[in-house]
Amino acid sequence: MSKSELLRGAVYGISAASIWGGMYVVSDVTLVSVPPFTLLTLRILLALLVLLPLNRARGQAVADGQTKAEMLGIGAVGLGISLGTQFVGTDLSTALNGALVTSASPAFVVLFAMLLLRERLTRARLASIVLSSLGVVVILNPAAADFSSDSFLGNVFLAVSAVTWGLYSVLVRTVALRHALPTLTVTVYALIGGLLLSIPASAIELSKRPLGEVDAPVVFGVLYLGLVSTALALVLWNRAFVLVPATLASLFFFAQPLTGALLAVLILGQEMTLALWLGGGLIAAALLLSILRAPQNAPTTKKASP
Repeated sequence: MSKSELLRGAVYGISAASIWGGMYVVSDVTLVSVPPFTLLTLRILLALLVLLPLNRARGQAVADGQTKAEMLGIGAVGLGISLGTQFVGTDLSTALNGALVTSASPAFVVLFAMLLLRERLTRARLASIVLSSLGVVVILNPAAADFSSDSFLGNVFLAVSAVTWGLYSVLVRTVALRHALPTLTVTVYALIGGLLLSIPASAIELSKRPLGEVDAPVVFGVLYLGLVSTALALVLWNRAFVLVPATLASLFFFAQPLTGALLAVLILGQEMTLALWLGGGLIAAALLLSILRAPQNAPTTKKASP
């Protein structure tokens, strides 16, 4: 891993997490009218509408059937199970619970990176995870979250989302490096893999819970989730995990709750509290520590294309 790869990976990962920072609020509003798996299907289809032609135009194809099946399976885990349970969890719980519970994703990324990639958790990265986690706790304030029996099932779905997103992120790095695959190609196949689960789930769901009123905020929410939170952010996130070790890339996820809190201040007019300043400072310090202490020119496997 060169210094250039490290910096690009940080920019990509932090940008993706920052985009996702406002996702829970948008999801919370949109899910009032659009059921979870139906929203997920629309999100994936919109992303494919942009990325599939782009992938074909660049002539990026995969001939190996086994590799295709592997990428489709990874997509089923990340885009089907993880994002599906995230939407279901947010629908059954709250936006705050969604942001809080899924902020555990980096810990699961580290766990799977150690198990599947044999990556070593350095003291600097461990310190960064601890600092970032403290920052998330300070910003989100678990005392304000709803962990009553009414939201229990939703919180379980959110926890499943956190675990499977950690697994998905590590598997993306595994397959991209092993087969030297372009990030765009991996992302397209992952999206298709997600559809394999979301379409049947949506069909069952709509038979029991039809669409509600579709007004301008709902349309905006669907477009944001599909084109920005999926098409753009997913490519950025996947690319970050190709460029840098997963135990390091996991830390970029912590930009998500920080951005969400800042958006609440800027857009919703909420107060810039001491907790936000302190939590933001801890997360920023953690990210800076992880980047400055990252080993340079560490050996890797095959290089994946952009």
